[in-house]
Amino acid sequence: MLKRTLYSGIGLLLIALAFLVFNLLSGLLFSQARLDLTQQKLYTLSEGTIRILNNLQRPIELQFFFSDELARDLPALRNYARRVEEMLKTYVDRSAGKITLKRIDPKPFSEEEDRAAELGLQGVPMQQMGDNLYFGLVGGHPSEGDTTEAIPFFQQDREAFLEYEISRLIQSLAQTERPLVGILSGLPMEGGFDFRTQQPTGPWVVLEEVRQMFRLQALPPATNQIPDEVSVLMLVHPKDLSESTRYAIDQFVLRGGKLLVFVDPYSEVDSSMDLAALQEDSPPIHHSNLETLFQAWGLRLIPDRVVADPAYAISVNLDGQKRPVRHPVLLSLPARALDKQDIVSSELDMLNVATIGALEPLPDAATRFTPLVRSSEEALLVDTQRLLNLNNPRDLLRGLKASGTAYTLAARVQGPAKSAFPEGIEGRVEGLKSADSINVIVVADTDLLADRLWVQVQEFFGQPIPTPWADNASLVINALDNLAGSDALISVRSRGRYSRPFTRVEAIQRDAEEQFREKEERLQQRLMATEQRLVELQGANAQALEMSPEQQHTLQQFLQEKLAIRKELREVRYDLNADIEALGRSLKFINIALMPLLLTLGALFWLWRHRRVRPTFLD
Repeated sequence: MLKRTLYSGIGLLLIALAFLVFNLLSGLLFSQARLDLTQQKLYTLSEGTIRILNNLQRPIELQFFFSDELARDLPALRNYARRVEEMLKTYVDRSAGKITLKRIDPKPFSEEEDRAAELGLQGVPMQQMGDNLYFGLVGGHPSEGDTTEAIPFFQQDREAFLEYEISRLIQSLAQTERPLVGILSGLPMEGGFDFRTQQPTGPWVVLEEVRQMFRLQALPPATNQIPDEVSVLMLVHPKDLSESTRYAIDQFVLRGGKLLVFVDPYSEVDSSMDLAALQEDSPPIHHSNLETLFQAWGLRLIPDRVVADPAYAISVNLDGQKRPVRHPVLLSLPARALDKQDIVSSELDMLNVATIGALEPLPDAATRFTPLVRSSEEALLVDTQRLLNLNNPRDLLRGLKASGTAYTLAARVQGPAKSAFPEGIEGRVEGLKSADSINVIVVADTDLLADRLWVQVQEFFGQPIPTPWADNASLVINALDNLAGSDALISVRSRGRYSRPFTRVEAIQRDAEEQFREKEERLQQRLMATEQRLVELQGANAQALEMSPEQQHTLQQFLQEKLAIRKELREVRYDLNADIEALGRSLKFINIALMPLLLTLGALFWLWRHRRVRPTFLD
């Protein structure tokens, strides 16, 4: 007996020592190992991000600022901060030592708070204390203190783009200089002459916005080669392009160049229309298209048609009329018309466009066609000839009916594509014939770039101050910023959300609210009927000092009915809440009792089988 007890004690001691050794070894050997069991793989980096990390040449230091003390009463924000920090640690683990992470709590009136403000982070004032809460990221190179990029504040409503924003910051630090954007425009964006006012015009504000973030290079209209150093080509109103210029664009896209193109079935800002109007023998050319290239890329612009959309029409004042009239081809597109899953359009609230066209994918296209901006289902297509000499916008819709189709107004095109010139052109036959992946964003309007649709410019002490009232320039900046990134960054799409709703509970609650609302409506109807009956009885017996027996009986009946229905409502609400409580009890039983019980039974069964096959030494 003593010997058995001694063996048992030594066995327990050996088990405890083995457990401690296993924990120590696993902590050392498997500290970087992770298993992502979330449905949407929230903690697994995408292929694009991994390629960005593998191509890092210089070390990067990330400084994660979070006001932990100030956020102690904000559990939702703290949970999201934990999610961000875990994501940043995943970047560190996959960077092979190229990225380091430092967590900083910028307490009020501390040097860390001054540092956060100096680095461009956004502090959110706390109402109860007046201190600023910081929740942002700063990246830089340890050997280059002045080279920094920042995410001013991690917004919870942008959680789906968390990986994209972090990857974009890292890639920006990996770049040695700002990307070069080449502009090939058929419109006077750099300034020109307004034939209507007989006055010279200055550069468009959208160009000034682009210059703040990118290097710009204007390309001649008859260019035969897009320079290799151009990261993104911005093509505006490409009409009357020569074959050699179209071939240069074709080859640029096939060799990996990114393209942002603005075409238009009816460009109102094309000054050549005014010049042609002065020359009766020369009809105006107000449309632009890339039909040959679009066909090779798997899409087309519906020719000679503009989108009229009564749902998004802007009201305008016509000469001689006091009341404004809704213009069906002058549109203000709200947030619901924009794709919230694409980084280019996700944060935009409103776009103003005029005589915009419609894009559609070709049936046999190998590329992926993703709409970024859409019309409403009340939209219809109008022949551009009806826009000539138009006096009343209401005449555009006369005799037409909505198709019930939401037309695509801007789209992203990605995927494998072939050259539009498979045989080359004269003197240039050795070009690329295809590409595994192209990246093109197409917008079917050029008027949205003009100042009149999105910005008001005022003079302040001799300096022009632009005040935007629509997000037209933001669309351009977002598109260029996204395309200027590598293919790896462009492939980083929106992800799932960390906070997942209890869909079953929400469904039960919706059923409860629906049933409660039906009961409440029936109660209100019965109350109104009873009160109407009381009014009629009181009107018929207005001279009586006391209520008649019939009135007393009706009143008593009303009170009893009201109490009965209130009791019934309480019982319905209790029964429906009981469904939620029953679901909660079932989940608690599964998590707390059933799973441990099954594991215990499984372990006992394994021991029983093990003892039957191989008897122990003591037996």
